[in-house]
Amino acid sequence: MQSIDHFDLRSFDLNLLIAFDAMMHERSVTRAAERLKIRQPAMSHSLSVLRTMLDDKLFVRVGTQMQPTARAQALAEPIGQTLRMMQDIIHTTASFDPATDERLFRLGFSSEVELLLMPELATVLRERAPGVRLHGRPVKPDEAYRMLDDRVLDVAVGCFDSQAKRYRQQPLYEQSLSCVFHPDRVGLGDAISLQDYLTHPHALVSLSDSLHGCLESALDRVGGRLNVAATSSEFLGVLGMIACAPLIATLPTRMAMRYGSAFGLRVVPVPMTFDVPDVSLVWTAQTDNDPGSEWLRGWIGGILGSTRPETGASRGGGNTSRAPAPAKAPEE
Repeated sequence: MQSIDHFDLRSFDLNLLIAFDAMMHERSVTRAAERLKIRQPAMSHSLSVLRTMLDDKLFVRVGTQMQPTARAQALAEPIGQTLRMMQDIIHTTASFDPATDERLFRLGFSSEVELLLMPELATVLRERAPGVRLHGRPVKPDEAYRMLDDRVLDVAVGCFDSQAKRYRQQPLYEQSLSCVFHPDRVGLGDAISLQDYLTHPHALVSLSDSLHGCLESALDRVGGRLNVAATSSEFLGVLGMIACAPLIATLPTRMAMRYGSAFGLRVVPVPMTFDVPDVSLVWTAQTDNDPGSEWLRGWIGGILGSTRPETGASRGGGNTSRAPAPAKAPEE
């Protein structure tokens, strides 16, 4: 396919094609001007410019009408098709039908959010959008925005916060932490003292070289240090460790409530306050009005935004309540 010479087209007034098409329909300069809602001198000028550029009379007077020349007749159909195509493009609105459309959505997650969202979101897709596929991957906060800009990700879900205007952000829920352990392996009750919390062997999630991992900056702000015995890069790895070993763990409350019972774990408040960031949904301004992206964001907000910890959880503590019920489906 031949490439477009933008510089050559730049010197051509595309409105002249509209004037030509009007002349082909009306065969009269006066009626063509009325059709375009312009004055007759302006229409005559457009016809004069076309004649000069194409080196052809284009229309000649025969009786009371302006009849097209052979060159004009040859140009009429391709110009008409071009204008109809342009009109269709201008008036076509994007659409997305989850029941029939096929599409791949790429999601980036920080921390534990993938385990909280993907099971329910995958269920929704199988029931309502069988042609839609998901590609979830972990991303670091400093990588997420570059990946969104490069279209590697469609949305990012997690502890992200950017003030740049090219991003859109929807807060989903306030993050809180809880202490988790197996009651048969650790002799602690529902209320843990600060001394026991800091000295008891700990298992933590760490995505870096630091043993204190994701909690390091929060611990630095409160001047605390944990007795870290083991770390894992995965939350399920930490849950598995504390289910088998006499260890305690500090985990996001939602993660603890969602999966703790499957490992026979107890979830209790953390005896100190941690300043942890909220969980948000982030996307770029380019996809703001994309119907498919809007549909996906609606479900993500419906699943995570309505699955809130039970009363009693705080920014710095968990609770011993059961896991919350699944989210209600948003309207489509």
